[in-house]
Amino acid sequence: MEKKVQQYYKLKQKHKEMEKELAELRQEIVTYCNEQEKNDVEIGSYKVKLVTQNRKEYDDLKLYETLSDPEVWRMLSKSDSAKIASLTKLNVISEDKISHTYTLKTITLLQVDKK
Repeated sequence: MEKKVQQYYKLKQKHKEMEKELAELRQEIVTYCNEQEKNDVEIGSYKVKLVTQNRKEYDDLKLYETLSDPEVWRMLSKSDSAKIASLTKLNVISEDKISHTYTLKTITLLQVDKK
């Protein structure tokens, strides 16, 4: 069992190192694309694409104050963007009613495909 724990530890360390390297490479690629002012670019035999998305980040306190119905809040228990989106889609919650409870965060996704 000690060998398995040791192997797990080693793999977790490698995983952390790989995540760090991926983050650095991602930042360099995104920076390059931004400098080129392009969201789609071909580099060698790879196609790089930047996709921008807006994500809602909810303020739990504002949301709780707005959704005073304990049954609705019980369904959420804490702000979960996917659950809130589902409840607004089902018209359990009005988008207008909660529009002040979140901020939009723009994120950039990086997609790299081989041609």
